[in-house]
Amino acid sequence: MSIQSTPRASRLHIGLFGSRNAGKSSLINALTGQEISLVSPVAGTTTDPVYKSFELQGVGPVVFIDTAGLDDEGDLGQLRVEKTRQALEKTDLALLVLTGLPREELPWLDLLKEKKIPTLAVLNKRDQLENPEALEGTLRETLGLPVLAVSAATGENIPALRQELVKLVPDDFWDLTITGDLVTEGDLVLLVMPQDLQAPKGRLILPQVQTIRELLDKKCPVMSCTADCLETTLAALAKPPKLIITDSQVFPLVWKAKPAESLLTSFSILFAGYKGDIRAFLEGAAALETLTEASRVLIAEACAHAPTQEDIGRVKIPNLLRKKVGQGLTIDFVRGADFPEDLSPYDLVIHCGACMFNRRHVLNRIAQAEGQKVPICNYGVVLAALAGILDKVCHA
Repeated sequence: MSIQSTPRASRLHIGLFGSRNAGKSSLINALTGQEISLVSPVAGTTTDPVYKSFELQGVGPVVFIDTAGLDDEGDLGQLRVEKTRQALEKTDLALLVLTGLPREELPWLDLLKEKKIPTLAVLNKRDQLENPEALEGTLRETLGLPVLAVSAATGENIPALRQELVKLVPDDFWDLTITGDLVTEGDLVLLVMPQDLQAPKGRLILPQVQTIRELLDKKCPVMSCTADCLETTLAALAKPPKLIITDSQVFPLVWKAKPAESLLTSFSILFAGYKGDIRAFLEGAAALETLTEASRVLIAEACAHAPTQEDIGRVKIPNLLRKKVGQGLTIDFVRGADFPEDLSPYDLVIHCGACMFNRRHVLNRIAQAEGQKVPICNYGVVLAALAGILDKVCHA
C-alpha cells in the first residue's frame, strides 16, 4: 500500500443485497463505469462476498460489497447466505436491489433497520418493467424506504443513483480522525515504533502508516524512533514533543523515559476510538480486576496472519494476564471474520486494534458484547491497564 492510498478499512462500505439475478454485479459495473464485478445470466454466479475498492465521484473512497443471492438454496447456498449476513456487519450504506415486489428481502430489510444502516431500495431492470413508476410507489409504501428505478443494462437513472448515494452518506462519516484534537498544526509528535517480527523488514505496519499520514496532513512535525533509541532521540530534540505515540507493548519503558510535559498514548488506544468506542473499551478494562483462574477470556484478532513467537495477541497479552491472574486462566482465540454468536461463556473479550476492519464492523462487535453484558476491551487499553498507567495515558 502506498502512503497516499486509502486503506480499505477506512473506506465507506456500500453493500448490495438482493436475490439471485437481481443484477447486483451489473449495478456495481454501471455505477463505476468499469467491469469490476463478474456478470452472468446464470443465477448464483456471486458466491462469497466480493470486495471492490473504488473512488466514487461525489462520495469518495468506497468499497462495494457484492454479495450472494438472498434466495440461494441448498446446503452450500445457506453457507453463502451466512457469508452475506457477515458482510452486513461491515456495511455502512446498503442498496437493497429488487426486480419486483419483495419476498426474501423483507427479513433482511428488518436487519438493516435494526442495525440503523442507511438503505436505498433500487428497482433494477427498469427497461423490462411495464409500469416502473407505479411499482416504485408501491415499494415506497411497502418498504418505508426511498426507492429509485434504474437499469444497469441501459444506464438509465444511474447518475441519479450516484446522487442518492451521496445523500445517504452519514454527515460525520469523514470527520473522524485518528489523533482527534490531541495535536494541532505545528505540534511536535514522537512515534516510538518497535520493529519486531510483526513488522517485516522494509515495512511499517498499517496503523503507523495511517498515523504518519494524518499527522503530515495536520502539518505536525513528526519524529520516529525504535524503543531502544528513545532516550537518544529525546535528548536530540530542542523541546519535548507535545505527544508521544508508542507501540503498546513498550508502555512501561516509554512512560519512565517521557518528559513530564509530553502527552502519552499508543497506536492501539488511538485506533480504539478511531475504529470503535473508546468508552466501551475503558469500561471493559475494569473486568481485568475481577478475573480469576476460573475465568475465561476471548482474544479476537482482525488479521488472519500466522502467529509469531513475539505475537502480541497470542503470546504477550496471555503471558501478562496469566502472570496477573494465574496459570489456570482459560484463553480462547479467534481470527478474521470468526467471532462467536454467543459470548456468554466469557468474562472478558479483548479485541485487537482492528486496523484491518472498518468502524462499522468493530462497533457491531462491541454492540454484540454489550447486548450480552460481556465486557470488551482492546489491546492498547489492556496493556496500559496491566502496566498500571491507564489513568495516565490520553486518547482522542
